[in-house]
Amino acid sequence: MQVRTFLSWTLRLIAAIILAQTLYFKFTGAEESKFIFSTIGMEPLGRYLVGVSELVAALLLVVPRTAWLGGLMGLGVIAGALFFHLTILGIEVQGDGGTLFYLALAVFVCCLGVVVLHRDTVQENIQRLLGKA
Repeated sequence: MQVRTFLSWTLRLIAAIILAQTLYFKFTGAEESKFIFSTIGMEPLGRYLVGVSELVAALLLVVPRTAWLGGLMGLGVIAGALFFHLTILGIEVQGDGGTLFYLALAVFVCCLGVVVLHRDTVQENIQRLLGKA
């Protein structure tokens, strides 16, 4: 296995696992999730929409053909999470020691790595979507 392929799979799986493990809390209405989305004024609809977006991003990341799109989608979803941590929520939420913030950072870095590793595919697909292929 090539180093690039190994690195791609590693980054994709880390991001997908982190994204997927938070879904239970969003979809079951865990108190911490309700607190977060209430604080940013998006409870409950935002919690469900973000959960669905994270689920789609995680699924796209684990399918080799759509990994580039999962990376882009993961970047978008997690950029929102980081924005709210840095503006409204703070790094530490309800005494978690910053765990959610640091997990979001890890997802961001992993998804950015996926996009960089698959930049040729990203570029080709964007050009195709814009009708320039």
